[in-house]
Amino acid sequence: MALFENLSSKLQEAINKMRGKGRVTEKDVKGMMRDIKLALLEADVNYKVVKDFVNKISERAVGQEVLESLTPGQQVIKIVHEELIELLGTVPSKLTFSPKSPSIYMMVGLQGSGKTTTSGKLANLMRKQGKNPLLAACDIYRPAAIKQLQVVGSQLDIPVFTADNEKNAVKIAREAVAHAKAKQYDLVIIDTAGRLHINEEMMDELINIKNSVKPHEILLVVDSMTGQDAVNVAESFNEKIGIDGLILTKLDGDTRGGSALSVKAVTGKPIKFAGIGEKLSDLEPFYPDRMASRILGMGDVLSLIEKAQESFDEKKALEMEKKLRMQQFTLEDFLEQMEQLKKMGPLEQIVGMLPGLTPKGMNNLQFDEKKIVNMEAIIKSMTKQERNTPSIINSSRRKRIAAGSGTTIQDINRLLRDFENMKKLIKTLDSTGRGGKKNLGHFRLPF
Repeated sequence: MALFENLSSKLQEAINKMRGKGRVTEKDVKGMMRDIKLALLEADVNYKVVKDFVNKISERAVGQEVLESLTPGQQVIKIVHEELIELLGTVPSKLTFSPKSPSIYMMVGLQGSGKTTTSGKLANLMRKQGKNPLLAACDIYRPAAIKQLQVVGSQLDIPVFTADNEKNAVKIAREAVAHAKAKQYDLVIIDTAGRLHINEEMMDELINIKNSVKPHEILLVVDSMTGQDAVNVAESFNEKIGIDGLILTKLDGDTRGGSALSVKAVTGKPIKFAGIGEKLSDLEPFYPDRMASRILGMGDVLSLIEKAQESFDEKKALEMEKKLRMQQFTLEDFLEQMEQLKKMGPLEQIVGMLPGLTPKGMNNLQFDEKKIVNMEAIIKSMTKQERNTPSIINSSRRKRIAAGSGTTIQDINRLLRDFENMKKLIKTLDSTGRGGKKNLGHFRLPF
């Protein structure tokens, strides 16, 4: 599912009416504002936030500067984009570190928000930045909570501090910090207990942990799919214990997205990270400008480049480019490229970062990850010689490959045909520096 699919689609429809308009009247702006207001309210954005947002845009969009400019339509879109960035937090708010090790981060939130998994994801992200993290299991109430954190820790190879038979969360947190100091861990991530709803007992325990270990930051984990409820939870936690930032989980599955657009305005606290999938690597820093661009269909090329840099080996990429130019690209190389592409995440998510692609346009693409699995199975069922020289694959070889990969001879024919067309396309692009749409039409991507 595309990020904020419904909201994104409706907002894009509203602003696209303005795109390219040579003349914009106050009536045009009012019409667009009505569409934007409805889209935001349907997405469960806080009413006061919607009202303020719409008023700010209206005020700027009907100004003389816009109505008399050469490209008024583009100016209005620019204003919507700028105000959306403002709503989401203007600048990225990074995790801060204590001048004296270890930095202590206290994870709080309701039960079911994804707090335990997010604690592991954050530890993993920090380790990628050269830190040495320790996870502390302080949820003594939920059955199997400690076990869950231990499983996450073992999957990531990150140590988890537990205290056998200890029933005092404050004491466990204190001991975890003492252990981190003794073993020279850079940071401690404390996974605290959640409840199904906010109650006094839970808040008292969190305040006691806070007073005892004095965390450098308190991070509230909220499930973005709960919409307006997520905003109410954030407000309550902030009032009662004080939070330094938020982590929004399940942003990849959110059809409404209202919480992401409301929490910063309501609490005054920044969104620091976004959970965008189920994998333990699916946590990324929250960039307000990039998120605003994605919501409005302007793409997120910077995040796409960063994902590619993380997933692709630079030396191999240069070798691959050389092979493509020399017309030496083989099915072996094609398999390697597919495996590296998969590391970047689901195809739908990657393509969603490309500028100009609307949710409606993405629906027409019909992503089929199964086809990629089939293509991989076919290539892996070939001999090395067949992968390097596909021209030797005759009918008997095709039967053997089909049987070995659990596919049909038609699937194999399609793959070989697409592979040859891709090579021809690259040759055309390389020789002319451009390629017509006519050539692109022959090569079908695996979706």
